[in-house]
Formats: sequence, structure tokens, C-alpha cells
Amino acid sequence: MNRTVLRMCPNPESGRMEGVKILVDSAFGYAVAGLASGLYYRELTKAQDFDGPTQLSTVHTHFLVLGVLFLLIVAVFERLFVLSASPLHRWFTVTFHAGLILTVSMQLVHGTMQVFGKEGSAAISGIAGIGHVLLTVAFVVFFLALRSAVVRAPEHRDFREIASTSTNVEEVA
Repeated sequence: MNRTVLRMCPNPESGRMEGVKILVDSAFGYAVAGLASGLYYRELTKAQDFDGPTQLSTVHTHFLVLGVLFLLIVAVFERLFVLSASPLHRWFTVTFHAGLILTVSMQLVHGTMQVFGKEGSAAISGIAGIGHVLLTVAFVVFFLALRSAVVRAPEHRDFREIASTSTNVEEVA
């Protein structure tokens, strides 16, 4: 196991799963936010008798696809390659969460203004654009971290190492 991971976690066995646990917990938080934003969209438009297009309809999807699906895929890569051992991982984490939260926050503001018939400002679009730029940077950093993790991984693992890796649910938990 990488020495950086060993320094971050006092127990090496729990260290292998700590990054995965953080990603799964984050994905769960985004799932709750995605479901809540879908409920907010439905109830607000129903209460205001609104049936036109609004940015609120995309918040639910952004949370579920980017916040849940993507982070669960990253969790699989974390388990396989220990991406958190890379110095790029922190950059990815910060830019990804900041970008997603900034983007959906502005979608919520803009969408709510649309439902109430208010004119959106260029500032809202600009801030949402910054969120999208942060997400783009996060994706680039993620792929750089993934690429470096794949390069440093052995070309093929010894069969005995794979066989000794615990896949039993009781042992992992």
C-alpha cells in the first residue's frame, strides 16, 4: 500500500476503504439533495400553477447524475487504484464539490425566479458559468489523477494477491 495512504490513516486496513466511504457518503448526500430538489420543483410549480420551462427541472438531474452516479464511479476507481494517494485528488475534490454546488445553487435561484415571473440577471448566469468551469477543471484533474494511478498500478496483479483480498461483506464492513 502507498505510504501516503498509510500516513493518512493509522490503520492500513481501514485506510483502503476510507476514501471509498467518503465518496459513498458524498454520493448519498447528493442523492438526498437531488430527491429534495425534484420535490421542490414539483411542489413549487404546482403551488404557483406554473407549466413553462424552468431551470428547476435540471437541478434534479445534475445532482443525481453528477453528484451520485459520477461519485459512485469515482468510488469504484478509488477502490481499484487508491486515487486519494495522488496529490491531485484534493484538487479534484475541492473543485468538483465547489463547481457542482455553485452550478445547482444558481440553477435553483434562476429557476425559482422563472417560476415567480422575475427576470434573471447576467450575474446569475455568470456565477453558474463559473460553476461549470470548476466542474470542467475537476473532470480534467480527475482524469489526470486516474491516468497517473493507472500508470503506477502494476500491469497485472499476482493471483495470490487477488485471492487474498477480502471480498466477504462481513469482513469489509
